[in-house]
Amino acid sequence: MKVKKAIVAVAGAGTRLLPATKSMPKEMLPLIDKPIIQILVEELVEAGIRDIILVTKWDKKPLEDHFDHSAALLNDLKKSGKDELFEKVDRISKMANFIYVRQIPKYGNGMPILSAASLVKNEPFVYCYGDDIVKSKISFTKRMVEEFEKNGKPILGAQEVPRNEVDRYGIAKLREGTNEIEDVIEKPSISKAPSRLALFGRMILNQGIVDALRNTEPGKDGEVWVTDAIKNYIDAGNICHIQKVLDGKWMTTGDPLNYLKAILAYAEDRLELREYLREYLKNLA
Repeated sequence: MKVKKAIVAVAGAGTRLLPATKSMPKEMLPLIDKPIIQILVEELVEAGIRDIILVTKWDKKPLEDHFDHSAALLNDLKKSGKDELFEKVDRISKMANFIYVRQIPKYGNGMPILSAASLVKNEPFVYCYGDDIVKSKISFTKRMVEEFEKNGKPILGAQEVPRNEVDRYGIAKLREGTNEIEDVIEKPSISKAPSRLALFGRMILNQGIVDALRNTEPGKDGEVWVTDAIKNYIDAGNICHIQKVLDGKWMTTGDPLNYLKAILAYAEDRLELREYLREYLKNLA
């Protein structure tokens, strides 16, 4: 089956970025002049995703407004002759069909999937964390979709992290000599981690994993983890693959240091900023 839908988890509180996120969703914080969530959506659209389901909560209205049609703003830009800005703003609401679902009030990164499960019944879908971005030459999601359409198996984005960071992520153990996942552990201790291969917020999942998630008990910290459901799915004899980022890098933006790193990485791509920024940082050092 073709992958045409995505579920994006954007109900997180963003507490590590307070007070900036007191009235602004963390996914709306800018990387230069685009919010994080728009960069993610553009990656999905490049992969052929047409229906984007954003799983939200009560304080995410600025995010919804961003993808809405902005008639007054567009009219002002048109009158002012700012045609380039007009085009940039006008295309935002036209990129995809945006669907908003409120998250079921339980904790864990498996809950956004359960909250939107009826909208992806019996079909594969992309699952994303709203504050994870993959900076690459070709849409990472597009590469995942192409691979899925070859083998039909769930695929999880993965990237190696330093050993001292494995306790922050779901960590995968691969079957020797393959890209098949043998086991996955949510936030293992450093001493018990089976590898340094961290799973991040890009996955292509199916109805089998949704069903496994429904039967998965709360795990670490009393939360419902998608990695626990994936483990149960694999333990039942099913196959999941990993896909590494080959031409770029996965970056999380959920804390001040990594958010700043992402800003600098995207600034490097902007010719009008690059040299000034390099000179500024050189002088700062």
